[in-house]
Amino acid sequence: MTIILFAIPFFFLLIGIELIAEKWKGTHYYRVNDAVNSLSIGVLSRMTGILKQLLPFTLYVIVYEHSALYSFSDSLWVWVVAFVLYDFFYYWNHRLGHEVSVLWAAHVVHHSSEEYNLTTALRQTSGALLTWVFFLPLAVIGFDPMMIVSVAALNLVYQFWVHTRHVPKLGWFEWFFVSPSNHRVHHAQNEIYLDKNYGGVFIIWDRLFGTFQEELDSEAPIYGVRKSLNSWNPLWANMQVYGQLISDSWHTARWQDKLRVWFGRTGWRPEDVAEKYPMQLNDLQTFKKFDVQMDTATKWYAVFQLALSVVIAVMFMIGVQQLTLTEQVTLAGFMILSSATLGWKLEMRPIANWLEGAKNLTVLMAGIFLPVATWLSVTLVVLSAICLVLLALSALGGDHSTQEKSLPAE
Repeated sequence: MTIILFAIPFFFLLIGIELIAEKWKGTHYYRVNDAVNSLSIGVLSRMTGILKQLLPFTLYVIVYEHSALYSFSDSLWVWVVAFVLYDFFYYWNHRLGHEVSVLWAAHVVHHSSEEYNLTTALRQTSGALLTWVFFLPLAVIGFDPMMIVSVAALNLVYQFWVHTRHVPKLGWFEWFFVSPSNHRVHHAQNEIYLDKNYGGVFIIWDRLFGTFQEELDSEAPIYGVRKSLNSWNPLWANMQVYGQLISDSWHTARWQDKLRVWFGRTGWRPEDVAEKYPMQLNDLQTFKKFDVQMDTATKWYAVFQLALSVVIAVMFMIGVQQLTLTEQVTLAGFMILSSATLGWKLEMRPIANWLEGAKNLTVLMAGIFLPVATWLSVTLVVLSAICLVLLALSALGGDHSTQEKSLPAE
């Protein structure tokens, strides 16, 4: 967690550099609603991740103390081996995350953006409950739990920079390491690119196990998933496939299929359900990106609201050990609801103005009355006040920006 916390300023610095490159080159890889949605999902993931990590770490400690086969020293070569082995297990976790329905339900949120830029890297799941199982062998082998957590963080930090369209192919580097080019393949929904390039740091696993696909000059990646999310709501992004699996399991007649829905191959559906409730997948020949028109005030509101969320999330990450469990759950719950209402605002739903207004007034009052550091109090008050002004301007803008539209795939 500490490694990721220290990396956050560099993440935003690189996003800023990519935005400068976007302006300089005249590309259109960023949209405010998509980028804010991805970053909101990332904030939500960090908030819930802190609460979810205690149990897996505890189990790693128990397994390490009672079942470890070896006791390794804290030397450089042990760290290197742990890093490489972690990526090996990450490959299988990631691959099965695409091939098994219940695991895909947790992972799909990372792929649901129809853009591909550095904000996409931070679009992480809040619903992964089984990921930790794949890395238990590291504790059994004898790697210290803190080492496992650390190499996991390093693996995640590495993956940030490969989520860009501004870096071309990198020659020999791509034979051994995950690069922007071969990770663009992984995020594409083109038939030839589906279920390819699962490695986190090393692409050699894909080459060894037959899941490698080079990015082709003749076929530009079309980003997103075959059943589009069509929403800016982070909660729905995390629950979309779970909702479909629950529905399919409920409606199918055969008891075997009720279980197979969850643990079968991703995309498989019982015949009776598929016939009665057909699923519309994207036609890539006519594919259009989901978009909702927003006025300038709404765009700026979304940016400042995101900044406010990031401040709260970072303070939560820094001070989580000083908070009681009730305070942790309350603040995480507030941020979960906050992400949903911001998503509704991005979709220009009228009720979102009232909900966002209430939220920002709550933060404003918290900044004034809660016993927090002066600089944090001022930050919360200023950002929430700016958000309230922009929200009012957006609300006064009328209904001319509430139309949903679609953008052509590039």
